[in-house]
Amino acid sequence: MSAISNDTLNQWNTQLRNQSPVDIVRWAIAQAGGKAIVSTNFRPYEAAILHLAVQAQADIPVLWVDHGYNRPATYKHAEELRARLKLNLKPFLPRMTAAHRDAIYGPIPTTEDEEGLKKFSAVMKLEPFQRGMKELAPTVWITALRKVQNPNRAGLDIVSHDANFGALKVSPLFYFTDAELDVYLEQHKLPNEWDYFDPAKADEKRECGLHAAWGKKAVNG
Repeated sequence: MSAISNDTLNQWNTQLRNQSPVDIVRWAIAQAGGKAIVSTNFRPYEAAILHLAVQAQADIPVLWVDHGYNRPATYKHAEELRARLKLNLKPFLPRMTAAHRDAIYGPIPTTEDEEGLKKFSAVMKLEPFQRGMKELAPTVWITALRKVQNPNRAGLDIVSHDANFGALKVSPLFYFTDAELDVYLEQHKLPNEWDYFDPAKADEKRECGLHAAWGKKAVNG
């Protein structure tokens, strides 16, 4: 999808600001020409975006990078949601297993090693994600991004153009709080998962690169 003008993005965001999340997802899929995807990492509250996506398109491809460092509870959560929502799950794995990486390079880098974390992210998360995006070739990418998650994301909105992947990025839950998502999960009897850990972030204020400008360069550079 070619870049969308800021005026058009602003118009869409104004139009969608007071729409329900399911209406935003339906709008997104209508823009996609049959090429919409939703991405997930099965972190807390991800059940909400997956539930919304399959309501609008039951067979929507679900892009998941399984970097190999998920905790057992996260893998069990993924399988529970796959079965319950009949997810059309598209897992993409790094070219190097977690055990192989650890044997060669040692433990996951800490927050004190920013360059090490970026290299880890490039190999274990960004490369398989970029491979997945190239293979699935979406025009619209539905995400679970929310404004409250970290400072970088506060500059985004419901709809944005993603320069890394050339897709229209739509985040139907962008303005939702944790409390609102708690209500959504309870209403729809959906499970949550609190044991999630993202080794590519190390803390909640970092970006792993998927939604940051440095991500594309980290893999292609």
